Amino acid sequence: MIFILVLLSTLLLIYLFHLLYWKRRNLPPGPTPLPKFGNWLSMVFPMPGYECFRRWTKKYGDVYTFWLESEPYIIIGSYERMKETFIRDGDTYVNKKFNEVIASFRDGQYGVVDTNGEFWSTHRRFTLSNFRDLGFGKDLMQQKILIEVQEIIRKFDENVGEEQNVPKVFNKAVANVINQLIFGYRFDDEKEKEFQKLMDLLEYQQKAFTSWKIIVECVVPFLSRFMPKPTVADLIEEYKTSFYGFFNRQIEEHRLKIDFDSEENESYAESYLKEQRKREADGDKETFSTQQLSNMCMDLWLAGLGTTTLTLGWSMAYVMNTPGVQEKMHEELDRVIESDRLISTSDKNDLPYMQAVINECQRCANIVPINLFHETTRDTVIAGYPIEKGTGVIAQISTVMLDETIFPDPYKFNPDRFIDEHGKLKKVEELCPFSVGKRQCLGEGLARMELFLMLANFFHRYEISPSSTGPPSIDKTQALGVTPREFDAVLTKRH
Repeated sequence: MIFILVLLSTLLLIYLFHLLYWKRRNLPPGPTPLPKFGNWLSMVFPMPGYECFRRWTKKYGDVYTFWLESEPYIIIGSYERMKETFIRDGDTYVNKKFNEVIASFRDGQYGVVDTNGEFWSTHRRFTLSNFRDLGFGKDLMQQKILIEVQEIIRKFDENVGEEQNVPKVFNKAVANVINQLIFGYRFDDEKEKEFQKLMDLLEYQQKAFTSWKIIVECVVPFLSRFMPKPTVADLIEEYKTSFYGFFNRQIEEHRLKIDFDSEENESYAESYLKEQRKREADGDKETFSTQQLSNMCMDLWLAGLGTTTLTLGWSMAYVMNTPGVQEKMHEELDRVIESDRLISTSDKNDLPYMQAVINECQRCANIVPINLFHETTRDTVIAGYPIEKGTGVIAQISTVMLDETIFPDPYKFNPDRFIDEHGKLKKVEELCPFSVGKRQCLGEGLARMELFLMLANFFHRYEISPSSTGPPSIDKTQALGVTPREFDAVLTKRH
């Protein structure tokens, strides 16, 4: 009996020595990981999730090691270090870390968010080129967004002076913009049921995949065998069947309708299907497969809708919770914009405070508590530490946007921090909500245009006041992720 106890104690000591010292000996210092759990519990005690990264950056510096289960990730916690790594040495950090849960959701490695190498670069180049052809960043795209702005105004005008669901109207406008880009049509009244079904799926996803149980399963997979149903696998199967069902129906309808001999394209899906046929004729049936198109639609649709609608909702919440901001916006808008005409991107430079408000909304909303996981493509050195090829690396942008040396009193909503002594918009590199490096969000231009046109035109036309229940909460300590703001508000027409 004594021999068994000694043996077990020795094995335990060897295991702890391996975990707490040997595996960590050549890595940057960081918080001590728990066996099998790593450091993930620190992300939720206390919340919000990014607060632990701020604390660790202060304690260990801007390069340290964070553990998920038994896997180390090098955290880059300052913008200067991100420039040194992800920007100036981008090829070393361009790859994404393989994730079994995501791969099971996609039934393989597809899309543009999680793929690597030539496959990823081919589809990123094709997507950017196609977006440019469809008017991305040009007046054509602005006109499509302004159509949605007019629809927003029409919807809000129907209930001026009464409590109404503000985020719901914006959500549909953003969905119309991205769906026009991908599939060439907007959700008009005839498509209302289709739109509502997609919104229900998104809401279901946001609630299900940010629950404690699911987060535990994803981050500490060995615990999944002890969890009650539904499991991650069950949710993934249900969710992907519904969403991919929508995308696959759209793809097949496009395949039947489009003119493959025409050089004009009305949507991303149409352009992709033509490229697919051309490559298949040359013997390449894998690079532009139908499954890859379905996953590209998923990436573009979710990224194009989710982040923008989140930011719009949080923008309203911050404005309603900060006295004086709305009045300053109205003063600038009334001084610069004559009558009630629509504001366009040509007005942007004349509206520095409006831009400052949007910048501060993006900084404070900070909707990515932990950035996407990259891995090194070769052996490298970070802050003097040798880092092996294949090591996980994370550009922790949430820490940068809450850096109190750049943004004093970082949790305070203060648009004036982006205005210089001459009243002009101040460029601040550390504002990086779209991430950094070669995997920076490819929809950044569209998102920036949507935020400016929708918010500037909204605040030019309306004054927003809280409903009878008060302003929406800006407290982030009650959920694992940054969740959408759901609220009613009262709009008063200004023009």
